[in-house]
Amino acid sequence: MTTLRPFTCNDMFRFNKVNLDPLTETYCLSFYMQYLAHWPEYFQVAESPTGEIMGYIMGKAEGQGESWHGHVTALTVSPDYRRLGLAATLMSFLEDVSEKKRCYFVDLFVRVSNKIAIEMYTKLGYIVYRTVLEYYVGDPDEDAYDMRKACSRDVHKKSVIPLEHPVRPEEVD
Repeated sequence: MTTLRPFTCNDMFRFNKVNLDPLTETYCLSFYMQYLAHWPEYFQVAESPTGEIMGYIMGKAEGQGESWHGHVTALTVSPDYRRLGLAATLMSFLEDVSEKKRCYFVDLFVRVSNKIAIEMYTKLGYIVYRTVLEYYVGDPDEDAYDMRKACSRDVHKKSVIPLEHPVRPEEVD
């Protein structure tokens, strides 16, 4: 049985195993603390019956007007707990929070090479809204897909009409 619960400060001392995945973006502690302080309702942990962190999601709400949206900053599940539907459960949680906040859409960025994640997000109803060139810094830099899913407030689904051309990171609002 999996328990979903709010992320706490103490979880930062316990989530290393989850963050060891090479496709998981790992941030400095102050970054996690900033999200926890500003958007605690978007920061959730999946915990096993033994108390092990199975995965987590963190996000935020941002934008103005019809650009008001929920954003998935990080979603990761420990390799030991993959293929159980935890990522979909965590995504559903974040989408529900975004609906309650009257967002127009939920978005996320994913490496173009992360085919498994792209397939999962597509099954969850996300579309590739645009490509962001060299979004992920590394050796070499890697492009990202900005994927989106409309919320119920976006009745005409304007937020998910794909852009026809790629953008640079500095053009992302």
